[in-house]
Amino acid sequence: MPVAAIEIDNLTKDYPYGFLHLKKKRSLEGLTMRVERGEVFGFLGPNGAGKSTTIKLLVGLIFPEAGTARILGKPITDIEMHRDIGYLPEQPYFYDYLTAAEVLDYFARFHDLTAADRKERVARMLKKVGLETAGKIQLRKYSKGMLQRVGLAQAILHDPQVVILDEPMSGLDPIGRREVRDIILELKRDGRTVMFSTHILSDAEMLCDRVGVIVGGKLRGVGAPGEIVGMKAHGMEILFELAASGASAAAIIAKATKTGDRYRMQAPEEELYKALEQLRGVGAKILSVAQVKASLEEYFMHLIEADRAQGAAVEVSGK
Repeated sequence: MPVAAIEIDNLTKDYPYGFLHLKKKRSLEGLTMRVERGEVFGFLGPNGAGKSTTIKLLVGLIFPEAGTARILGKPITDIEMHRDIGYLPEQPYFYDYLTAAEVLDYFARFHDLTAADRKERVARMLKKVGLETAGKIQLRKYSKGMLQRVGLAQAILHDPQVVILDEPMSGLDPIGRREVRDIILELKRDGRTVMFSTHILSDAEMLCDRVGVIVGGKLRGVGAPGEIVGMKAHGMEILFELAASGASAAAIIAKATKTGDRYRMQAPEEELYKALEQLRGVGAKILSVAQVKASLEEYFMHLIEADRAQGAAVEVSGK
């Protein structure tokens, strides 16, 4: 089997809390996961699920109680591994009185680049993240979204093979999110591996080859967004327009949801043709018919609710 971009085996992390830190809370429990080379992998979970803990373990900012991980075949304890990864923390902090160009030049100096190479690469990165006209402005005058873009630029400045991003869409407006998505797709086209954590599920469905869902410190599922929620249709949705009135039309409208001048109605798959005949019988104009499938958001919320229910049951039994 070829060497994966990221291999995680039984990673476990506890955090101390309480008086004198005598108690421990398990933030991550036995995480085992594999991210293949060249794929975009989304790491999904609610706040406190263990996403940032996993990422900090991978980049060596904290250390596990148990388990191991490897990036590009090198253990995460190997300092040389950091040459091949780019990292954006959830809340990046930079010196307020430096400009974006100065910050990127500072980070470029870690990678043994010549002055000419640093200048060219900094200009290229600023353009890539949409800050070419703001490169000489001090960061204290930047918005949160602009600071996020500076963080993304420093993460990819040295052309890493693996890019790990912790909530890269955080604080961005719709245009900024679109730009970040374009950068992630460009990295994929260049053969890079991108792993990013998020709770914005639409971004994960749009960008990711595969996703991993973590809730309560435990991995609950890994797979393509469509596979992980199952491909079985929940029913059929009919979009139609209806100008007629009368008892029959009113009965149909009562089952539908109105959006503007249009109506949406759901029916079980086996009753689709019957519903279409009823709509034709009252003169409805059928605009579209589509399958209704579970979304990643529905799967995600189901896991969260199940975890909360389990937690409540444990508390009750503990009493």
